[in-house]
Amino acid sequence: MTLTLDGVAKRVGADQHLHPLSLELRPGSFNVLLGRTLAGKTTLMRLMAGLDAPTAGRVFENGKDVTGASVRHRDIAMVYQQFINYPAMTVYDNIASPLRRQGKPADEIDRKVRGTAAMLRIDPYLQRLPAELSGGQQQRCAIARALVKGAGLLLLDEPLVNLDYKLREELRAELREIFSDGKTTVVYATTEPQEALILGGSVTVLHEGRLLQTGPTSEVFHAPLSEECAAVFSDPPMNVVEAILTNDRVALADGTNLPLSAHDRNLPAGPCRVGIRANHLTVLRRSDRLVPIRGRVELSEISGSETYVHLRHGETTLIAREEGVHTHPIGSEIQVYADPDRILVFSTGGQLVAAPHGRRGLLRNIA
Repeated sequence: MTLTLDGVAKRVGADQHLHPLSLELRPGSFNVLLGRTLAGKTTLMRLMAGLDAPTAGRVFENGKDVTGASVRHRDIAMVYQQFINYPAMTVYDNIASPLRRQGKPADEIDRKVRGTAAMLRIDPYLQRLPAELSGGQQQRCAIARALVKGAGLLLLDEPLVNLDYKLREELRAELREIFSDGKTTVVYATTEPQEALILGGSVTVLHEGRLLQTGPTSEVFHAPLSEECAAVFSDPPMNVVEAILTNDRVALADGTNLPLSAHDRNLPAGPCRVGIRANHLTVLRRSDRLVPIRGRVELSEISGSETYVHLRHGETTLIAREEGVHTHPIGSEIQVYADPDRILVFSTGGQLVAAPHGRRGLLRNIA
């Protein structure tokens, strides 16, 4: 299915939940909606599904205007965060329910139910009730019921958020494989930048009801067109520091110089803002090209097998990633190392000027 949103917006009373935006999803594509809580992801999906009507703009399915059409007349299926299954029905009957409503023959229903259950590895549990399943198995049942419907558009609203870490990792990999055949247009909402990168496809970044950027996921990650977009697509938050751009380098307030790659030289000189992701600011120096930056430790934050070191640099707090579990005394001075080939340069207005590997956004004067 081709889904086209033409200037759609959603207002509820005096609150603007979604500002006007336009978006086109290609048939068989995998599309991620990335944004923090209250960014507008669920609102947008409800407009796509026909559960709500936009207060402005139009929605098209395969070129047909379906703006006022009920969800019952849309070729869509949706999976929510919660495990929504019919509690009194077996897994088999849950999965079969949309096919029975469509009036499909019994042999076709049986074939599709068993095939979909096997694909999602819940075929041994077809005669169990949902309450007898684990959380991951219940969500697989809900996904199977949506898949078996054969809808042209499948909407997944943070479907893995209530699962434990291990189950989320397993289902992420499985979902990407399931939809690799290109038969269904998929929209997947998430708050997690890492999940968006794992899933791949295309990404649409939302913030406070506004569409910030859309495009292939890796391209948007490497070249966010604004500081806002970079902030949404960075976890932990991107380090942003004031600097001065000259012909071939950017200079931080303490005199640290970060050389620009050959692709990004000869940009307009003047004040700018430099963005450095935490994983591009490290405690260990692995290459001579890395540039040292000094700071005073404010916190050592251990996250799994990594440590994020928060340090004060002038008027700014920087976050550097360190592999392994480490502690640094609060108040101690340490040196971290920035990779100049990975920095982002923004104008003072927050627009991208230079990106890693010569990926540039809109070049603007940065006065």
